[in-house]
Amino acid sequence: MKHIIMIIKNISKHYPRKKYGQHFLVNDTIIDAIIKKINPNKKETLVEIGPGLGALTKPISILVEKLTVIEIDCKILNFLKNNSYYSKLVVFCDDVLRFNFLDLFNESNQLLRIFGNLPYNISTVLILFLFKQIAIIQDMHFMLQKEVAERLVANPGNKAYGRLSIIAQYYCNNKILLNVNAENFWPIPKVDSVFVNLIPHIHAPYFVYDINVLSNITKIAFQNRRKIVRHSLKSLFSEKNLIQLSIDPKCRAENISVLQYCQLSNFLYQKLKKN
Repeated sequence: MKHIIMIIKNISKHYPRKKYGQHFLVNDTIIDAIIKKINPNKKETLVEIGPGLGALTKPISILVEKLTVIEIDCKILNFLKNNSYYSKLVVFCDDVLRFNFLDLFNESNQLLRIFGNLPYNISTVLILFLFKQIAIIQDMHFMLQKEVAERLVANPGNKAYGRLSIIAQYYCNNKILLNVNAENFWPIPKVDSVFVNLIPHIHAPYFVYDINVLSNITKIAFQNRRKIVRHSLKSLFSEKNLIQLSIDPKCRAENISVLQYCQLSNFLYQKLKKN
């Protein structure tokens, strides 16, 4: 409770900025549960995206030798400077979507553990950006809008299943760890949140020759998700092609599995390579 009171007092000095989608976590019980789920070890390379007012930054910095934080709002970083744990921080005032994570990896020679309470307005774009650097990431723990989290873990046939589900599951094993009600943030958002864990596959269950081909197929398929795939993907595959790959031409995009999308991707890649 003391921690909550301190955060709220600090909020009066730094009102959340709407353009950055700031909603500060203010529940000590949730904070403790999150830290247990992350389970940081002293010598690991941890990176926090959007430290905010330090709800996670402070307790995690105590558990590690150093903590890298990336924050676009430099006013918040000025607030962090007034805290005793600041000496443990390696601070970047930067747009995370332009940040070079490879430099951190090369400096530490360790896989990165990335976590954060992500702004709703960039969460999906950021996750896709991080997938491009998946080879240097050990795991990711994020607080996300509930709808986005459900898309990450959705199975075929589920309304939440879509392009993000396929790309995320191609790269990672994704789990929902905690459901977090809106009342645990200030200001209170209009939606509930979910804390998730994304662990890159060690032994990839799927293979594609070119991830860009997979990305393009899923984009086209889900732009027309109400159409059967014989129609939505007709610019890429004939009905004969779909049957050849054991895909029912009358099914819709949301009924095709991740493995089947990968098969479609590889079929199209080889077809384009021949031409």
